[in-house]
Amino acid sequence: MNEYIAPLHEMRFLLHDMASLDEVAGLPGYEETSPDLADAILEEAGKFANGVLSPLNRSGDIEGARWQADGVRMPGGWREAYKLFSESGWTSLASPKESGGQELPQLLSTFVEEIWNGANMAFALSPMLTRGAQQVLELRGSDYLKRTFLPAMVRGEWTGTMVLTEPQAGSDLAAIRTRAIRQADGTYRLHGQKIFITYGDHDMAPNIVHLVLARVEGAPAGSKGISLFVVPKILVDADGSLGAPNDVRCVSIEHKMGIHASPTCVMAFGDNQGATGYLVGEENRGLDNMFIMMNAARFAVGLEGLGIGERAYQRALAYAKERIQGSELGDKSGTRVPIVRHPDVRRMLLSMKSRIEVMRAQACSIAVAMDVAARHPDEAMRNESLAFVDLMMPVAKGWFTESGIDIASLGIQIHGGIGFIEETGAAQHLRDARITAIYEGTTGIQAADLIGRKVARDEGKSILALVEKMRKVQSDLERHDESDLTALGTALRDGIDALTRSVEFVLDTYAVEPNRAAAGAAPFLELFSIVTGGWQLGRSALVATDKLRAAAGQSTFYKTKVRTARFFTDHFLSRANGLALAITAGAEAVLAMDESNF
Repeated sequence: MNEYIAPLHEMRFLLHDMASLDEVAGLPGYEETSPDLADAILEEAGKFANGVLSPLNRSGDIEGARWQADGVRMPGGWREAYKLFSESGWTSLASPKESGGQELPQLLSTFVEEIWNGANMAFALSPMLTRGAQQVLELRGSDYLKRTFLPAMVRGEWTGTMVLTEPQAGSDLAAIRTRAIRQADGTYRLHGQKIFITYGDHDMAPNIVHLVLARVEGAPAGSKGISLFVVPKILVDADGSLGAPNDVRCVSIEHKMGIHASPTCVMAFGDNQGATGYLVGEENRGLDNMFIMMNAARFAVGLEGLGIGERAYQRALAYAKERIQGSELGDKSGTRVPIVRHPDVRRMLLSMKSRIEVMRAQACSIAVAMDVAARHPDEAMRNESLAFVDLMMPVAKGWFTESGIDIASLGIQIHGGIGFIEETGAAQHLRDARITAIYEGTTGIQAADLIGRKVARDEGKSILALVEKMRKVQSDLERHDESDLTALGTALRDGIDALTRSVEFVLDTYAVEPNRAAAGAAPFLELFSIVTGGWQLGRSALVATDKLRAAAGQSTFYKTKVRTARFFTDHFLSRANGLALAITAGAEAVLAMDESNF
C-alpha cells in the first residue's frame, strides 16, 4: 500500500454510532448538517487525499521547497494541487457564510483536517494557517481588514501565516523586538526579522497575508507592549486588486529534518522604507488577539500527530501482512508466516491502533464542545463546553503529538532494518512528525499550562467536573456483564483515582512550591491523557457491545472496537498509578540535582 486511505469507517462510527453529529446538528446554523451531507463530505475528502495529496507527499519530501532570490518555489505539482484544493471549496469549509464560507461544524472540519494531515502534512500546514489567520480577522479585525482580506483568504486565493518568533526570543514572545512605527494615515511601518515562519513565502498563491507581532514605539516593556498587525506580501489597492509589493522578503528557508516541502522561512520586514502594516484590534493587545490563532493552531497541530500516526499505522500494517519471516512459536513444521502473526509485532500494531482511536475520539469530543461553545443557546452549556475545550487542549497539542512521534517510530520498528531506509517511506513519517511536539509551544509548555492555568488557577473545578462525568461511564462499565468491559471499568476506576490524587497534589503544592508541582507536569499530562482516553474508549466499547448484540455478534468492526479498548486498558491505562507516583513523589530527584552534576 503506497497511498493514504482515509479511515472513513472509524469516523462514521464517531459521527453516527457515538451520536457526535446529533450533538451539533441541532445547533443554530447547523440544522442542515445531515448524516448524508457529513458522509458525502468525508467521502470526497478521502478521494481528494488519496488521489491528489498523498501522491505528492513522497515527491515533495524528496524535491523540497527551494529558495530563490525572487521567492520560494514549491515542488512539482504543488501549485496545481493547491489550485484544485481551493477551487474544490476545501479552504472555506468552516468559514462564516458572510465571508463566503460554507459554515459547517468544527466537528466535520476536524475529521477533514485529519485526512489532509494523513495524506500530506507538509501541504496541510498552509490551509491550516490560513484558516487560523481568518479566525483572528473574523473576531478582531476592523471592517476594512475583513472586507479587504477575508474573502480572498476564504476562497483560498490568498494564504495566511502566523509570524511570531525571533532569534533572541524563541517561545518567550515578551522578548520580541520587531518595531512598528505609526503613520499619519493610520497604518504602521514595521522593521524587524522573524524566524521559523511556516509558508512565509511560496508560489502557490499571489498574495500572503502575514499576521505579525511587533512592538509600537513607546509601548510598555514585556508582553503588555505587543501589538498584532496584518502585513500583506502584496499591498491591496482600494478596488481590491493587488498593487505594489510590500517591504517584505524571505531571506532564506531552513534545511529541516522533515516536512521538506513546507518552506520554513526567515522573513525580513522593512529592509527599506518599512513594511506597511494594519493594526488588528487595539495597540498592546497583540498577544490576546494572536492567542485566537495560537489556540486554533494547537488543536490543528494535534490533528497532525493523529494524521501522521494513522498514515504510519497503515504503512506498517500493510508491511506486516505481506512480509513473510520466521514461523510461529510452537509450530514444529517451520511454516513461514507474515510477521503480523508474531506476538510482539501484534503488540506494536495494537499500540499504534489503540492510541489512534483514543486520539480520534478525544479530538471528536473537543470538536463537539467547540461547536456547542460557539452555538448553543444556553449560556451555561456554552461556558461548560468552553471549559472542557480549554482543559483538553494540552492533551490535543501535547499528548497527540508525542503519541504521533512514538507511533511513527514503531512503524519503522515493525519494518525492521528496511524501515530505516528512506525508500520505504516509513522514515518520512517519523521525520515529519517530530516537529509537531515543538510547534505552538513544546510539550513541556503544554504540561505547565495544564497544571498551572487549567488546574491550579481554576482550583480544580473543570477537571473535577470531568472526573464526575468519567465516573458515570466507569460505573456503567463495571456493572456490565461482559468481562472485557468490566476489566475496563476497574482499570478506569483506578486511573480516575490516580488522577484525583494527582489533582489534589497539584492544588496543595502549586501555590507554595510551584517548582515541585512543575517537576511532575509532563507525567500529569500523560496521566490525564490516558485516563480521558480510557473514558473515551469505554464509551466506545459500550456502544460497540450494544451494536454487536443487535447484530447477533456478526460485526467484526464492533468486535475489534471492544478488543482495542481492552488492549489500551491493559497496556496504557494500567500505567496510571506509576505516573501518579512520579507526579506526587518524583520532584525531589528532579530538583535536588546540582547543575554541575548533569
